Amino acid sequence: MAKAAKRRTGLAKRIGLIGLGAMGLGMAKSLLAKGFEVRGYDVAPQAARRLAAAGGYQAKSPREAAKGAGVVICVVVNAAQTEAVLFGEDGCLATMPDGSVFVGCATMPPDGVRAIAARVTAAKKLYVDAPLSGGAQRAAEGALTILASGPPKAFSLARPALTAMAAKLYELGEEPGVAASFKMVNQLLAGAHIAAACEAITFAAKLGLDLNRVYEVIAEAAGNSWMFQNRIPHVLKGDYTPLSAVNIFTKDLGIVLDMGRRMNFPTPVASNALQLFTMTSAMGMGGDDDSSVARLYAAIAGVDLPKGNELPKGKKRTRPLQVKPSAPDRPHRP
Repeated sequence: MAKAAKRRTGLAKRIGLIGLGAMGLGMAKSLLAKGFEVRGYDVAPQAARRLAAAGGYQAKSPREAAKGAGVVICVVVNAAQTEAVLFGEDGCLATMPDGSVFVGCATMPPDGVRAIAARVTAAKKLYVDAPLSGGAQRAAEGALTILASGPPKAFSLARPALTAMAAKLYELGEEPGVAASFKMVNQLLAGAHIAAACEAITFAAKLGLDLNRVYEVIAEAAGNSWMFQNRIPHVLKGDYTPLSAVNIFTKDLGIVLDMGRRMNFPTPVASNALQLFTMTSAMGMGGDDDSSVARLYAAIAGVDLPKGNELPKGKKRTRPLQVKPSAPDRPHRP
């Protein structure tokens, strides 16, 4: 018994981490700082090199990253990418030890989570459904909120790694898919709040108000939200470098609407927010920060926003602003 417990403790300290974007790299660094061994893989070699520079091991494939790992953490965008990581040509399932745990962090429909978890379980591995909230900065600080569900045996192995990356870990049940449902409630609110915050700050610009002063006042007033306080500084700086991209919400709110339609549940607020993100993406800003919804409003209303949108004094805009997207980037999580 003591030998088996020691083996499981050793396995729990060996992490395979697949997906080293803004979120995944921060998570990997948090694990390294807590004494975990991290083998990481990303389709972008430069991302894996950043992990190596931080003290991790740069793997050449998901299969190599997972070899000998007790916990494999997958930080990709959606169900299709998760399936490729697990079951693809270089998929990690083949090299994960029996009894090890796969931690799926992608935001996906609960039914998709359950289908993937069933295949992992059939291969004598464990699955924890663990979508994330908090963004790249909190990932780098080891201060994410992790919504997780899975069987107790899976949690016993994955919990040390999860707590190393999180300020708050919510264990929400024994069935994969439960955490995904919680995440979709969060994404409905997050998308609606971002859209509302962008509408409000652009409305303030149309009114001719000092936007920095608006931010200062609303951040202390009843109309404040976490998203207003977090995203509007991007607008004030005119910096739309993607910390969480527009296309994240075209995907996630699309999932919300699909779920609502299947359950015959109305989602009019989420639907309107989705249209705003979709229009922003259609303007070429899908890879930009999700606060770019404010630029959509500015373009429609002929409103000036900080940095790059200024007109000479005394001139009015006579046609919608043509917004040029920033360099393409992979989407990141809110």
